[in-house]
Amino acid sequence: MAQKKTEKNPRGIRTSEFWLTALTSLVGLLIMAGVVNPEGAGTSNQVTGFVVAALASVGYTVSRGIIKSKND
Repeated sequence: MAQKKTEKNPRGIRTSEFWLTALTSLVGLLIMAGVVNPEGAGTSNQVTGFVVAALASVGYTVSRGIIKSKND
């Protein structure tokens, strides 16, 4: 019986953390751009959107860096 070959640590786009980060960043950028503007929310929502997008990107970068360093 043949075994299915699986990667111990899948690469970038094939991970759930990539897709969660992409979704979070997209929502943050839409809020920052004013596209998503529930009930006329102001500048504070735009700043919050920027912070959310930035933190999601940094979190993804750090987590992938840790995984890659463990593989070396």
